[in-house]
Amino acid sequence: MTESFSGKIKDKLIAAKRKWAEDGRLMTGAPDTERANRLPPGQRLVTDWPVLDLGITPHVSADDYQLEINGQVRKPMTLSFSDLLDLPHVTAKNDIHCVTSWSRYENHWQGVLAKTLAELVDPLPAARHVLFTAHDGYTTNVRIEQFLDDDVLLAHHWEGEPLSEEHGGPLRVVIPKLYFWKSAKWVKKITFARDDKPGFWEERGYHNNADPWTEERYE
Repeated sequence: MTESFSGKIKDKLIAAKRKWAEDGRLMTGAPDTERANRLPPGQRLVTDWPVLDLGITPHVSADDYQLEINGQVRKPMTLSFSDLLDLPHVTAKNDIHCVTSWSRYENHWQGVLAKTLAELVDPLPAARHVLFTAHDGYTTNVRIEQFLDDDVLLAHHWEGEPLSEEHGGPLRVVIPKLYFWKSAKWVKKITFARDDKPGFWEERGYHNNADPWTEERYE
C-alpha cells in the first residue's frame, strides 16, 4: 500500500475495525453449521444496503473501465466494459453477509460468472489462489475453488439497475458464501496466483477464509 493511499482512507474507521479483530467483536461462539435458517450466527437482518468502504469512492465510467486478468493463466487479457457486456450473462439471487454483523436477503444481480472469465484466460495448474485489486487500492484474496464456485459473479447490475458507484459500480465481485469484504468493489485486476497473498483486511487481523456460517471473522 502506498503512502498516498493510506493518507486518504479513513484511518479512524480502519483502526476501529482492526480493534474489532483484536477484541473478537461480534463473536457469538455458536456457529450454525446446520444452516437451519438463512441468518448466520451473530448477524442481524437489514432491508437497506449499508455502504462500507475505505473512505474513497473511485469515479470510473463504464466507457473508461478495464478489467485486467493476469498471473498464472495461459491467456492473460484486459477486457473493456463493452467486452464484459458481450460475454454470456447470468441473473442471480442470493443473500449477502457483512462481517460488521448485517445480512441482506434476496439480492438480485446481473453479471458474468467467474467461471466464464476463467474459461477465457485458462488458468494454469499452478493457480491456487485468486487476488483482487480495486480502483481505491483495496485488495483481498480467495482460494481458486472459492472463486470458481457456481454462484460467484462479476456484477454490473443490482435490482435491475446499473450498480451504483457507492456499491462498487461499474463492476464488483460477488462471492455470496463468504463475508462480503471478500467481494471487492470497483475491481480492476484479477490475478490467478500460485501463492496466497493476504489482502487489506486480512493483513489487519481478519480471517483469511471468511466463512460466515462458522464465524470466521478474525484470525
